[in-house]
Amino acid sequence: MNISINDELFTTNDQLKIGIIHYTKIVVSESPQMIKGRTQLYQENLYLELQENPVTERPGIAEWRKVWKSFGADPNRYRHSAESLMRRIAKQNYLSPVHSAVDLNNFFSLQYEIPIGIYDEEKLEGNVELLLGDKNTGYEGLNGRFNSLKNILYSKDANGAFGSPFVDSVRTAVTEQTRNAIHIFYLRPSLNETECLQLLNTAGKMFTQVNGGDFDTALLSKNNLVITI
Repeated sequence: MNISINDELFTTNDQLKIGIIHYTKIVVSESPQMIKGRTQLYQENLYLELQENPVTERPGIAEWRKVWKSFGADPNRYRHSAESLMRRIAKQNYLSPVHSAVDLNNFFSLQYEIPIGIYDEEKLEGNVELLLGDKNTGYEGLNGRFNSLKNILYSKDANGAFGSPFVDSVRTAVTEQTRNAIHIFYLRPSLNETECLQLLNTAGKMFTQVNGGDFDTALLSKNNLVITI
């Protein structure tokens, strides 16, 4: 499978970077108590911090709001997923455990202050491309409704759109039956490539410590438009 990024995106933001982690032979299950406890404590500490400083002043959140706006989407109407998670925590509406893949995905998103999506590789067909949505782009999302992705970055396979930094689709959701998965990190453009790869490697190690399996990392940027997994 090839994963590529449309080069037209770089005319708007030439520092855009998308991180990819490819997992194989993982075992998704209920999160261990250690992860549940760590996530809960992290949320409680974050809640206290957010009483002093608004969500939109967090460096990663603010940076991705600017990216959002640069592509033509309204960051106040369509909030990227990391901001949505953080706003929940600011209201003490803490995240409930789902399973070991989703729980870690949410933890990474809060920790790094960036949108992240994880997808079941077996539910993907053909190659994957990241590009900008138009008025006809959308899908049934995990939020229980149809989501339009006009002027929002999204990923598609041979069957159409399946993921974005806004909300992910039902079609490619990871479950406890998932054995191979693709993790897409919408990285902060201000990070250099070395910092991006270090972040991905750290996340991949933690993910496989919990879920088993193996992982490989890659970075899509203006200097590297296509990767093969």
